[in-house]
Amino acid sequence: MRASATRRPTAHGCTRSSSEALPCSQLSAATVPRCWDTRDAGALASKGNTVVASISRVSHAPVPSTFLRRRPAALAAGAFLLLSAVHLGAHLAGAEQLAEVTQWFVMPLLALVVWAATSGARRSRLVRWTLVALGFSWLGDSAPDLSSGDVSFLTMVGFFLLAQLAYAAAFWPRRGESLLRRPLLLVPYGVALGALVAVCAPHAGALLVPVMVYGVCLTVMAVLSTGVNRVAGVGGAIFLVSDALIALGAFVPGFEVPGPLSSGFWVMLTYLAGQALLVVGILRRDVQDASAAGPAGGAPAVAGGAAGAPSA
Repeated sequence: MRASATRRPTAHGCTRSSSEALPCSQLSAATVPRCWDTRDAGALASKGNTVVASISRVSHAPVPSTFLRRRPAALAAGAFLLLSAVHLGAHLAGAEQLAEVTQWFVMPLLALVVWAATSGARRSRLVRWTLVALGFSWLGDSAPDLSSGDVSFLTMVGFFLLAQLAYAAAFWPRRGESLLRRPLLLVPYGVALGALVAVCAPHAGALLVPVMVYGVCLTVMAVLSTGVNRVAGVGGAIFLVSDALIALGAFVPGFEVPGPLSSGFWVMLTYLAGQALLVVGILRRDVQDASAAGPAGGAPAVAGGAAGAPSA
């Protein structure tokens, strides 16, 4: 119940044993609960409205929660982890068709985790842009299968570029808390981007410009993710590693990750881990922001309720 819909005490319910209206201050303690002086009704109504508004706001405010405390989100998270394991197992087993099909559904499940974990209240800007980024990531995973060659690669780059821009838009309001305030810590990101471009440029040909644009946007996203929290920052860095492996595999002849596991396995492992860590960090930050805004957000509504109380 909102403050505007609460009933306010008025003087009409006042019961007195005498026909003369006496000030409440002159009544005994036993009669005070039965009587309010008409001259003080406005003030009492205002105070009563303030208290009721406060109680109503606390009792009806959405309680921040993570997917660990919401069954639908927990089920979606379990399905995401299970499908990710199947997808990675398919890479290990060389079952490329199974790997391709399972890749179509991992991002929708991760988006479902975010959606279910933030249900019951108006979703924040951070959450809304995250859902947009996951949507573009899903298109980047699935749409390239409709074409081949350079068209397929550019389709993937295009959708993931939009995903990086959506993530950057989500993180931008928190840029003041990111590594942008600590320039020395930006050096590894700049070195990684420069080295990647230098290695890939001689073989990129006409794809050099779009790949460079994507690389810059990806790096910006990774830097801005550090403003959310440490978990999201790690997720952004791992995402950067995943796309670096894709670029090296696409433009450096003979490139292969050392070891018995294929580059495709490592690309997807880092991709899934990066996206999952971004989501976990974002949900944690969303809960933190909601908790911090709760008490502060209650004050204006309570004050407004008090000010808006009609006088008798």
